[in-house]
Amino acid sequence: MVTPVHERTERSTVTRIIAVTNQKGGVAKTTTTASLGVALAERGQRVLLVDLDPQACLTFSLGVDPEDLEVSVSHVLTQGTPAQDALLETDEGVDLLPATIELAGAEAALLTRTGRELTLRVALDGVADGYDWVFLDAPPSLGVLTVNALTAGREVLIPLQCETLSHRGVGQLLDTIHDVRRLLNPRLRILGVLPTLFDARTTHARVVLADVSERYQLPVLEPPVPKSVRFAEAPALGRSILSTSRRSKGAEAYREVARRLMGGAEQGVATSA
Repeated sequence: MVTPVHERTERSTVTRIIAVTNQKGGVAKTTTTASLGVALAERGQRVLLVDLDPQACLTFSLGVDPEDLEVSVSHVLTQGTPAQDALLETDEGVDLLPATIELAGAEAALLTRTGRELTLRVALDGVADGYDWVFLDAPPSLGVLTVNALTAGREVLIPLQCETLSHRGVGQLLDTIHDVRRLLNPRLRILGVLPTLFDARTTHARVVLADVSERYQLPVLEPPVPKSVRFAEAPALGRSILSTSRRSKGAEAYREVARRLMGGAEQGVATSA
């Protein structure tokens, strides 16, 4: 199912490193990471996905059993294992830096380290240049692992479920991004919010999305990703929806978002964040 990655060739293009984050769970953050990565790989791009969630949902959803892993991102962050030694190739055409439950302990261990916020950025220095895109799947919190993702990233993508409770934490997330930009990573920019689990039939979803865009002056990536049971079915098969339901509206939405990302359609920066 998966094999270690041993060799990488350098590329002349600048790698886009995107932290996918929202401290609220259940907003399709991991689905967005996997689906955009696979959609870009379909277009001939070299993609690395980094699982930073101790629940290892991204790892599992790409067909890798975390319990079978001897080396993971936890070893990279806490033991100095080269990231290259933990990389896996997946059947979806993307490479994966996988997670295990050990990452929960790694987060605690990092709290006592000097320069803990820079650990991931330093670890990726040795491998990121081999890819066109690196997506960092941050955990649903604003802890040290999420700060590591924001410090290592160059852009931030915020999946947003268009319900009232789902956007209450956006302001807090933007405060964290502001602090990271000021203290650790001044080059960080907000790519925008991506509406997920979107039900265009409801006025509520449209009102919430408009409110977030206006209140926080955030770019909105399009098209919105529709709610579909197909997303819940895909992880059980160890594949993304782009493989399990290729012509579904959800799969096509992620393909279109990927196409627009490649074309540079979204150039906005939330400078007030």
